[in-house]
Amino acid sequence: MIRNPILPGFNPDPCICRKGEDYYLAVSTFEWFPGIPVYHSRDLKHWELYTHVLTDDEAVDLKNLPSAKGIWAPCLTYCEEEDLFYVIYGVMNSMNARYFDVDNYLITAKDIKGPWSEPVYLHSSGFDASIFHDDDGRKWIVSLEWETREGYEKPGAICMVEYSPRQKEIVGYPKRIWYGGTDRGCIEGPHLTKRNGYYYIMCAEGGTGYNHCVTMGRAGDVWGPYEKDPDNPIVTSSPGNSYERHDPDHLKPKYFNPDTVLQKCGHGSYVELPNGEVYLVHIAARPFVPELRCTLGRETAIQKMMWTRDGWLRMADGGNLAKTEVPEPSLPECPLAQTPDFDDFDGEELGCRWNCQTVMSLHPTGKADWEDMT
Repeated sequence: MIRNPILPGFNPDPCICRKGEDYYLAVSTFEWFPGIPVYHSRDLKHWELYTHVLTDDEAVDLKNLPSAKGIWAPCLTYCEEEDLFYVIYGVMNSMNARYFDVDNYLITAKDIKGPWSEPVYLHSSGFDASIFHDDDGRKWIVSLEWETREGYEKPGAICMVEYSPRQKEIVGYPKRIWYGGTDRGCIEGPHLTKRNGYYYIMCAEGGTGYNHCVTMGRAGDVWGPYEKDPDNPIVTSSPGNSYERHDPDHLKPKYFNPDTVLQKCGHGSYVELPNGEVYLVHIAARPFVPELRCTLGRETAIQKMMWTRDGWLRMADGGNLAKTEVPEPSLPECPLAQTPDFDDFDGEELGCRWNCQTVMSLHPTGKADWEDMT
C-alpha cells in the first residue's frame, strides 16, 4: 500500500507528469528559493527530491516579496512530440486590497534538470496558469480570472487563450470557458487534458481550506461548452453538497471532517500509466485538533483512480473521500536511497535538500527562539 501523504510537510499544489518510466511531480514554493522543487519516482510510492527548476535568483528575483507571495501552483508537463518539458509558473507580487497582482511565465527544457530556457511572459490575467498540448500541435493556456470590481465572483471563471511556440506569446486575449463543477466557489488550479475525443477540465473548488475538493467537466470542443461531472466533487475531505459560491473566504473551518485524517483535500493533477491505471495527486493537510492549525502546511497525497464506462474519472473505491492508504500500481517497486541523517558539508556543492536552514537562539530569559532563514 501507498501511505499518504507521499510528500509530507510543505509541498502544496502538486502537478504530475510522466516521461517513459519516470514520473515527475512539481510543487509550489512561494517566496522560498531555489524555486519549484521536482520530485521523481518510478513506482509512485517512493519519491526523491530530484532537482529545482528555478535556481537563478537574478532571472527570477523573489527577494523583496512578502510571506506567501512568489511562486504559486507551477504546472509541469511533458510534450512527447517535442521531447520537451514545460513549466508554467506565476509570480504573485502582491495581494493588497484583494488585488492579486500576478505575472505568468513559461519555460522549457530538454532535461528535467535543465538548463531551462529564458522565461517567456504570458499574461497577468489570473493565477494558477497551466498549459495543455493538444494532439493537433496547438497549445492552450488556462488560468482563473480575478476581478476586483463589486458583483464579480472571487475567484471567477476559468479563462483560456492559445499560446504560439513559434512567436513565444499568447494569441489574442483570454476568454471565459468554465464556471466550475459545483457551487462551492473559489475555483482555481485548472488543468486541461484530452481522452477519447473529450477535453477534460479539472479544477480545485471550495477554497484551499476545509471545503476544498477536485472537480471535473468535459466537452467535445476545447472552447466548450463543458458539462459538469454528475458526481462532483470527485476527491475531497468534505463530501456532500455545499453552496458557498458567493463567499470568497478560502478557509471555512465549519467543513472540518472529524472522520478523516486528511483534510483540505483538493487541487488535483492526474497521470495515466502505460497499462491504463490512473493516479491523482492532490493537496492535503493534517491539522491539530481542536485548534485546526496545520503546522506542517499543505502536503501532497495520492489517490488511485479509474475511468468509468461512460468516461468519467472516479476514485477506484467508488467514493470521493481521500484515503490515507492507497493500493500500489502494477509497477516494479523501486526503493530509493535514504536521505543521510548527517551532512558534514565537505562537498563542493550544497546538497539538493538544503534550501533553507533553521537557527535557534536564546532570549535573555532562556526561552528558545526559532527563526527560518533562506
